[in-house]
Amino acid sequence: MTRIPETAPGLSPPEEAALAVDELSQICEGLARQRPENIQALLNAVALIAPLLNAIPNVVFFIKDLQARYLMVNLTLARRCGFKSVSSLLGKTSADVFPSALGHGYTEQDLRVLREAVTLRDQLEMHLYNGRVRGWCLTQKLALRDTQGRVIGMAGISHDLQEAHARHPAWQKLAIVDDHIRRHYHQPITMEELTALSGMSVAQIERYCKRIFHLTPRQMIHKARLEKATELLASDTPITDIALQCGYTDHSAFSRQFKAMTGSTPRDFRITLQG
Repeated sequence: MTRIPETAPGLSPPEEAALAVDELSQICEGLARQRPENIQALLNAVALIAPLLNAIPNVVFFIKDLQARYLMVNLTLARRCGFKSVSSLLGKTSADVFPSALGHGYTEQDLRVLREAVTLRDQLEMHLYNGRVRGWCLTQKLALRDTQGRVIGMAGISHDLQEAHARHPAWQKLAIVDDHIRRHYHQPITMEELTALSGMSVAQIERYCKRIFHLTPRQMIHKARLEKATELLASDTPITDIALQCGYTDHSAFSRQFKAMTGSTPRDFRITLQG
């Protein structure tokens, strides 16, 4: 079993957070390779590191059964859902604990991972946490199998996007890219524009965006568009107009992207905000 270090000497808080995420990703990958006799045997093994999982404040960890019910969670996830202890969350699905329109979408995603054994990595998602506080995270989900190769559950992590590393040598050039995306999200944005603005190659932009913003340029564009869209959904602006104002060619394209990143349709998300 991969060990999670409690602290890493000489690292800044963002670097420590990145280290914790890497370690948890390794744990998820390791769980997917273990092939235990049953899900309980896996839970028993992971229980040994539960205190370390609870000590990570910006990363949620979970294991779910075939019905997408929580079997194990860390304290961070329980608190995000408004509970004081992890036991209060066990046996529930995402649909039970998140705002209705969003929770059902998360559960649909879980069931797809369980039924089709697909793997999600670095899926950019927007969540409404307890108190309807908006937060962005990157999610990873993997199916778990037993000794016979049958899917017996799933494991996943979801980590908050951290603030950009302003001390990085490439920060100034990437800040120009970030500013351009935030000001022109409503228009088509090409990599050629970004390379001309920054003076860097496509490969450099991709690499440094991941290192500094923790996102690909494409994810940065989607994030800027969805942030504006959620702001407009709190108003009475027609959804078709919101789609166009946020850079989408039509209502359908907007709805597909919105649901992929929130688990909800724009209409249902608006109802959630109003509720």
